[in-house]
Amino acid sequence: MKLHVLHRTRFKYETSVRDSFNECRLQPVSTGAQSCQSFLLKILPPSRLSHYLDFHFNYVHLFEITQLHSELSVEANSVVTTGDVPVIASELTPFPLANIGECLRQERCYDFLQSSTYVETGTELWRLALDVTAGQTDAWQAAQTIMQYIFREFRYQPASTNAHTHMREVLSTRTGVCQDFAHVMLGLCRAIKIPARYVSGYLYNGPADQLKGAQASHAWVEVFIPGPGWCGLDPTNNRLADGHYVKVAAGRDYADVSPLKGTYRGTGKRHLTVDVLVTRMEDDAPKDSSAFAQTQTQSQSSS
Repeated sequence: MKLHVLHRTRFKYETSVRDSFNECRLQPVSTGAQSCQSFLLKILPPSRLSHYLDFHFNYVHLFEITQLHSELSVEANSVVTTGDVPVIASELTPFPLANIGECLRQERCYDFLQSSTYVETGTELWRLALDVTAGQTDAWQAAQTIMQYIFREFRYQPASTNAHTHMREVLSTRTGVCQDFAHVMLGLCRAIKIPARYVSGYLYNGPADQLKGAQASHAWVEVFIPGPGWCGLDPTNNRLADGHYVKVAAGRDYADVSPLKGTYRGTGKRHLTVDVLVTRMEDDAPKDSSAFAQTQTQSQSSS
């Protein structure tokens, strides 16, 4: 599929602020079946941009606004092509769950087997993970069982949590949004030594689809299976990541992939609005993504 993604963030401050230093992780990656064909980042007030790849190979853009300003707008426009076919379970060579601990010796997996800012892997979680995956002997099947458990036992409720909610609270209330369900799945997978990483991005909700989390930034999980490598699973919608998903960044948890974060000097009273829209583009549709974005926006609640 060919998708256009608009992500606009606006801050309005009660009084003027200054010395705003920020970093964005908003540019989709080109990897596997996904290709980012264009990306445009607009900052108002205008600011000079720089960029680099972080430790997890995510695109990071930096900007600073030292002068006084009462509003800040960050708008990202992307055109991405995605593959339509996810990893099919039947095509994966079985890998014994009993041997999954071998991944610990691989450098690319080590960080995704540990506790992190919003995820823990203690004894209680290990016991729960064992109960959830009881009877499973294959690592891929065990990961899917964990995904299905979260989809079945947890309730999706927008605005029930915030960006800094720890998975402990979500396990207690059994309520949250896609970010929370991803954190819970990370903890359960890591507790039984399945490497798992947090993925941020977007979800296209086609005319016939009823997918949760498509009205905002989305989050899902990738697990590492020796052989095929990283495979995407979405516990919010109980499905494999396919061409509906646009991957932006991956990390240990949300703290590594926040779309926009920074500091500034001035009032703490501010109003934040975020608009996200993912639209399928026809081959003959206009390619001017900035013009497209000016006429098609919708407000989001946190996913």
